[in-house]
Amino acid sequence: MNKNDALLGALVADAASMGLHWLYDQDQIKLVEATGSLLFRQPDAAVYEGKRGAYVHGVRRAGEMSQYGESARIAGAVASAEGYSTVNHQKAIMASFGPCGSFVGYADRPTKELIARLILEGDDIKNPSGMDDNQMPGISVVPGLFAAGASIEQTQEAVNVITTNSDVLQSSAAVYSVLSQLASGVELQKALAVAAGSVEGELGALMREALAKELYEPLQTAQHFGLACYVKHAMPLSWYLLNHAADFTGAVTDNIRCGGDCCGRTMALGCIAGLAFGVPDELRQRTSGLSFV
Repeated sequence: MNKNDALLGALVADAASMGLHWLYDQDQIKLVEATGSLLFRQPDAAVYEGKRGAYVHGVRRAGEMSQYGESARIAGAVASAEGYSTVNHQKAIMASFGPCGSFVGYADRPTKELIARLILEGDDIKNPSGMDDNQMPGISVVPGLFAAGASIEQTQEAVNVITTNSDVLQSSAAVYSVLSQLASGVELQKALAVAAGSVEGELGALMREALAKELYEPLQTAQHFGLACYVKHAMPLSWYLLNHAADFTGAVTDNIRCGGDCCGRTMALGCIAGLAFGVPDELRQRTSGLSFV
């Protein structure tokens, strides 16, 4: 089992999902699928017109990553190049998302807040530098840190660059736990159960509820748990989809079918499915920006 498949899985799943990111209308997604595969769709404003959703990736091209994938790429590149440090992580985020940065596209609220702090505080910025945000961006660091062999303590430091929220920290630890268990030979369903059992509060209860659902109804289950960017929506749904997954492509496709923050969920679902099942070469070849993996 190659640990790099965790990072590769997150990046490929994100790029495959980007074209329908934040489209909350499941019926519209069905109509899109009737015209061809949901994977690697070119973002199209007409698909979102009059529908519940947010069309934000108009400048991105099919095969490119969303801001989630870019954040995961940054963390992975920093960790693999010279050993992870929060200072290098913050500098790399600025170089990508900051003024005149290399990433051209949408940036989410935690990223914008971090860039504002980096601009105002400069070299004086400390860690944790993130805001208290309970959405999925903080999970994006986990695949790259795990792939580079970083400890859970280093991984939590990387999460704190983006967010200080306790539910996100618990979520990142759960993803790291599943990846570590898979690398040790534990089967996927058991690893998901062990990790969910370690998560406290409402989030943990929702993740365990997701694993207890035996009937596979992804669209209905997505509506039950919620489709938005919050970890209390994304983590239970990701755990549910993974618990029933048979291969990488199927898990990623079903995640897109569910709608909403499909790219955010790939930070958990994609990296775990990538390590558990491997990433098909066909999908890897359609994804831009993987030269360092």
